[in-house]
Amino acid sequence: MFPQGGPGIGLLLLRIAAAGMFALNLTHQFNFSSNALYWSVVLLIALISLSLLIGLLTTILTIIACVVAVANLLLTDQPIDAVYILRILTSAALFFLGPGAYSVDARLFGLQVTVVPPRKG
Repeated sequence: MFPQGGPGIGLLLLRIAAAGMFALNLTHQFNFSSNALYWSVVLLIALISLSLLIGLLTTILTIIACVVAVANLLLTDQPIDAVYILRILTSAALFFLGPGAYSVDARLFGLQVTVVPPRKG
């Protein structure tokens, strides 16, 4: 569940790419009238990106990143760009592969062995 070595480093790089694309995907699209609302949204984006970067709650945050990327693809008036598709695919790949061994999730939920006692009877 939490691969080490080369695959773990690959997943770390994938998390870095997903976090960066999530931050870049959203920061240039805001036009708020309230300065406080703008900074609240920027702080939320920064928290989600930082959590993706360090691998905290990766499964949940990749779903959020994927949904936001799909919403940006469908709700913007810009033509469909390959970058939007790559953002969706990167988030989806990270969802299916997991955070890797070099993440906070691996430290929190690490390798756990469940022993099932044999059935009687």
